[in-house]
Amino acid sequence: MYCAAQGWPFDIIADLGSGMNYHKKGLRRLLDEIVAGDVVHLVLTYKDRLLRFGAELVFVLREARNVEVVIINQGADTTFEEDLASDVLEIITVFSARLYGSHSHRNQKLIDGVRRAVQEAQC
Repeated sequence: MYCAAQGWPFDIIADLGSGMNYHKKGLRRLLDEIVAGDVVHLVLTYKDRLLRFGAELVFVLREARNVEVVIINQGADTTFEEDLASDVLEIITVFSARLYGSHSHRNQKLIDGVRRAVQEAQC
């Protein structure tokens, strides 16, 4: 583990669910601990694992509290268009899951159609 190798004490906060959900217990705990000054280093596996949208607000808060952020897997640089396509796909996935149910055949058809459109647009 990265934190152990650095000699940093750590707690793992993990949430399941959408990166668009602001009501997750782990996210609320993290924000409370940052505000309280209990966090020195915030280590993320990927930047978008914190929040799909709104992560910048958390980064502003961590900056105000002097919390260092370490992102372990930076990933490949992506273009604005690729980021936008991913964001649109995430939005459609979340809202279609809410509308049709996460295991719905209709939902999967919608997601597959959007994926095809995004791939065609990238070619």
